[in-house]
Amino acid sequence: MDIRTLCLGILTLGEASGYEIKQAFEEHFSRFYEASFGSIYPALAKLTDDGMVTCTEQPQDRRPDKKVYRITASGRLEFIDELMKPPGRDRLRSEFIATLMFADLLPTRHLADLLDERVHDCREAVAEWRAREAKGRLTPGQRFVLGYAIAMHDSMARYIEENRHLIEGHALLAPSSSGA
Repeated sequence: MDIRTLCLGILTLGEASGYEIKQAFEEHFSRFYEASFGSIYPALAKLTDDGMVTCTEQPQDRRPDKKVYRITASGRLEFIDELMKPPGRDRLRSEFIATLMFADLLPTRHLADLLDERVHDCREAVAEWRAREAKGRLTPGQRFVLGYAIAMHDSMARYIEENRHLIEGHALLAPSSSGA
């Protein structure tokens, strides 16, 4: 899905400002989809021009007017049409995985730290999502996605813990402090 479609999706949950849409991206998609203000605002402008959303301005004290976006009936139909299309194949972009392709060129301590940090990050993500799950107020789709994300990150952490020996044993030994 592109930013435009995801903006429509977020607006199906209720009206929102560009800032609130950015916050929703961070809350719901941050671990698998990035969106910047530089991509969100042009998408909202195009959606407004195309009649998929409406924009109203709300005055604020000592600040520029706040633009609030609301999905239209045609925007909702457009979003549902996009949902009905088969999703493209997932593409995993990971600097971590790319780095590990060359693990044998890394010093042992650096590699161990890298693996420890990734396990910690995965466990932290799982804890964060379990806390969000416990709060409730989730749609069935949101609950499913949270469970999916938890399962993925828990699996990644377990895989690293159980298989790190496969690469750590081949990492470069750290140079000695004597320089010999």
